[in-house]
Amino acid sequence: MAKARLVLVLWLCTSLSVLAAPPQKKPPTWGELTQEQQQILAPLAVDWDNLEPDRKRNWIGIAKRYPKMKPDEQARVQRRMQAWAKLTPKERQAARERYKKMEKLPPDKKQGLKQQWEEYNRLPEQERRKLGSTPRKPATPPRPAKSPADPALPPAAPPEASPVAPAPPANQ
Repeated sequence: MAKARLVLVLWLCTSLSVLAAPPQKKPPTWGELTQEQQQILAPLAVDWDNLEPDRKRNWIGIAKRYPKMKPDEQARVQRRMQAWAKLTPKERQAARERYKKMEKLPPDKKQGLKQQWEEYNRLPEQERRKLGSTPRKPATPPRPAKSPADPALPPAAPPEASPVAPAPPANQ
Protein backbone atom coordinates (compact mmCIF):
# COMPACT_ATOMS: atom_id res chain seq x y z
CA MET A 1 0.00 0.00 0.00
CA ALA A 2 2.81 2.40 0.91
CA LYS A 3 4.54 1.69 -2.41
CA ALA A 4 1.35 2.40 -4.32
CA ARG A 5 0.94 5.75 -2.57
CA LEU A 6 4.56 6.64 -3.23
CA VAL A 7 4.18 5.81 -6.92
CA LEU A 8 0.96 7.83 -7.07
CA VAL A 9 2.58 10.83 -5.36
CA LEU A 10 5.60 10.68 -7.67
CA TRP A 11 3.37 10.40 -10.72
CA LEU A 12 1.27 13.37 -9.58
CA CYS A 13 4.37 15.49 -8.90
CA THR A 14 5.79 14.69 -12.30
CA SER A 15 2.50 15.32 -14.08
CA LEU A 16 1.87 18.60 -12.29
CA SER A 17 5.40 19.87 -12.83
CA VAL A 18 5.02 19.29 -16.57
CA LEU A 19 1.73 21.17 -16.56
CA ALA A 20 3.15 24.01 -14.46
CA ALA A 21 6.15 24.59 -16.77
CA PRO A 22 5.33 27.12 -19.46
CA PRO A 23 5.47 25.44 -22.87
CA GLN A 24 8.40 26.55 -25.00
CA LYS A 25 6.96 28.30 -28.02
CA LYS A 26 8.50 27.01 -31.21
CA PRO A 27 10.45 29.81 -32.92
CA PRO A 28 9.02 30.95 -36.25
CA THR A 29 10.10 29.66 -39.63
CA TRP A 30 11.53 32.20 -42.07
CA GLY A 31 8.12 32.67 -43.68
CA GLU A 32 6.54 33.40 -40.29
CA LEU A 33 8.91 36.29 -39.52
CA THR A 34 7.59 39.80 -40.04
CA GLN A 35 8.70 41.73 -43.11
CA GLU A 36 10.89 43.93 -40.88
CA GLN A 37 12.53 40.91 -39.22
CA GLN A 38 13.20 39.32 -42.60
CA GLN A 39 14.79 42.52 -43.84
CA ILE A 40 17.04 42.83 -40.77
CA LEU A 41 17.95 39.15 -40.68
CA ALA A 42 18.30 38.78 -44.48
CA PRO A 43 21.89 37.45 -44.34
CA LEU A 44 20.57 34.47 -42.36
CA ALA A 45 17.68 33.65 -44.73
CA VAL A 46 19.34 30.62 -46.32
CA ASP A 47 20.21 28.99 -42.99
CA TRP A 48 17.26 30.19 -40.90
CA ASP A 49 15.19 27.02 -40.93
CA ASN A 50 18.27 24.96 -39.96
CA LEU A 51 19.20 27.09 -36.95
CA GLU A 52 18.65 25.74 -33.46
CA PRO A 53 15.63 27.24 -31.63
CA ASP A 54 17.82 29.08 -29.09
CA ARG A 55 19.87 30.68 -31.87
CA LYS A 56 16.69 31.77 -33.65
CA ARG A 57 15.45 33.37 -30.43
CA ASN A 58 18.76 35.21 -30.04
CA TRP A 59 18.60 36.56 -33.60
CA ILE A 60 14.96 37.60 -33.14
CA GLY A 61 16.01 39.46 -29.99
CA ILE A 62 18.68 41.28 -32.00
CA ALA A 63 16.10 42.11 -34.69
CA LYS A 64 13.82 43.60 -31.99
CA ARG A 65 16.63 45.83 -30.67
CA TYR A 66 17.86 46.74 -34.15
CA PRO A 67 15.51 49.70 -34.86
CA LYS A 68 16.64 51.41 -31.62
CA MET A 69 20.34 51.08 -32.52
CA LYS A 70 22.40 53.95 -33.85
CA PRO A 71 23.22 53.74 -37.58
CA ASP A 72 26.85 52.73 -36.93
CA GLU A 73 25.68 49.94 -34.59
CA GLN A 74 23.20 48.75 -37.21
CA ALA A 75 25.96 48.68 -39.83
CA ARG A 76 28.19 46.70 -37.46
CA VAL A 77 25.42 44.17 -36.81
CA GLN A 78 24.83 43.77 -40.55
CA ARG A 79 28.56 43.29 -41.26
CA ARG A 80 28.90 40.70 -38.53
CA MET A 81 25.75 38.90 -39.61
CA GLN A 82 26.98 38.76 -43.20
CA ALA A 83 30.38 37.48 -42.11
CA TRP A 84 28.73 34.87 -39.89
CA ALA A 85 26.46 33.74 -42.71
CA LYS A 86 29.49 33.17 -44.96
CA LEU A 87 31.16 30.83 -42.47
CA THR A 88 30.91 27.09 -42.91
CA PRO A 89 29.33 25.10 -40.07
CA LYS A 90 32.81 23.93 -39.10
CA GLU A 91 34.12 27.51 -38.96
CA ARG A 92 31.11 28.59 -36.89
CA GLN A 93 31.73 25.81 -34.41
CA ALA A 94 35.41 26.80 -34.17
CA ALA A 95 34.37 30.43 -33.54
CA ARG A 96 31.99 29.34 -30.78
CA GLU A 97 34.73 27.29 -29.15
CA ARG A 98 37.20 30.22 -29.32
CA TYR A 99 34.54 32.44 -27.74
CA LYS A 100 33.99 29.96 -24.91
CA LYS A 101 37.75 29.77 -24.28
CA MET A 102 38.04 33.55 -24.22
CA GLU A 103 35.13 33.82 -21.75
CA LYS A 104 37.08 31.61 -19.33
CA LEU A 105 40.20 33.79 -19.42
CA PRO A 106 41.05 35.91 -16.39
CA PRO A 107 40.09 39.60 -16.75
CA ASP A 108 43.70 40.79 -17.18
CA LYS A 109 44.29 38.42 -20.12
CA LYS A 110 40.97 39.43 -21.66
CA GLN A 111 42.03 43.08 -21.39
CA GLY A 112 45.38 42.30 -23.00
CA LEU A 113 43.70 40.56 -25.92
CA LYS A 114 41.26 43.44 -26.27
CA GLN A 115 44.16 45.90 -26.47
CA GLN A 116 45.92 43.74 -29.08
CA TRP A 117 42.72 43.58 -31.12
CA GLU A 118 42.30 47.37 -30.94
CA GLU A 119 45.92 47.87 -32.04
CA TYR A 120 45.34 45.49 -34.95
CA ASN A 121 42.20 47.39 -35.98
CA ARG A 122 44.12 50.70 -35.92
CA LEU A 123 46.53 49.36 -38.55
CA PRO A 124 45.98 50.45 -42.14
CA GLU A 125 43.89 48.03 -44.21
CA GLN A 126 46.93 46.99 -46.27
CA GLU A 127 48.90 46.04 -43.15
CA ARG A 128 45.96 44.04 -41.76
CA ARG A 129 45.64 42.15 -45.05
CA LYS A 130 49.34 41.42 -45.03
CA LEU A 131 49.18 40.11 -41.46
CA GLY A 132 46.03 38.15 -42.18
CA SER A 133 47.55 36.43 -45.22
CA THR A 134 50.77 35.56 -43.40
CA PRO A 135 50.59 31.96 -42.25
CA ARG A 136 50.92 31.70 -38.50
CA LYS A 137 53.77 29.80 -36.96
CA PRO A 138 52.83 26.47 -35.41
CA ALA A 139 52.24 26.59 -31.66
CA THR A 140 55.27 24.38 -31.03
CA PRO A 141 58.10 24.31 -33.54
CA PRO A 142 59.07 20.87 -34.79
CA ARG A 143 61.97 19.50 -32.78
CA PRO A 144 64.68 17.46 -34.40
CA ALA A 145 64.80 13.89 -33.19
CA LYS A 146 67.70 13.17 -30.87
CA SER A 147 69.90 10.52 -32.32
CA PRO A 148 72.10 8.23 -30.22
CA ALA A 149 75.13 9.73 -31.96
CA ASP A 150 74.24 13.28 -30.77
CA PRO A 151 72.55 13.10 -27.33
CA ALA A 152 73.31 16.73 -26.42
CA LEU A 153 71.13 18.67 -28.86
CA PRO A 154 70.05 22.04 -27.42
CA PRO A 155 66.34 22.40 -26.58
CA ALA A 156 64.15 24.08 -29.17
CA ALA A 157 63.59 27.82 -28.77
CA PRO A 158 60.20 28.82 -27.28
CA PRO A 159 57.60 29.88 -29.86
CA GLU A 160 57.26 33.61 -30.46
CA ALA A 161 54.01 35.37 -29.64
CA SER A 162 51.84 35.99 -32.67
CA PRO A 163 51.50 39.70 -33.57
CA VAL A 164 47.88 39.17 -34.56
CA ALA A 165 45.22 39.02 -31.88
CA PRO A 166 42.70 36.18 -32.07
CA ALA A 167 39.44 36.78 -33.90
CA PRO A 168 36.73 38.51 -31.87
CA PRO A 169 33.83 36.39 -30.66
CA ALA A 170 31.10 36.28 -33.17
CA ASN A 171 27.52 36.88 -32.23
CA GLN A 172 25.65 33.68 -32.14
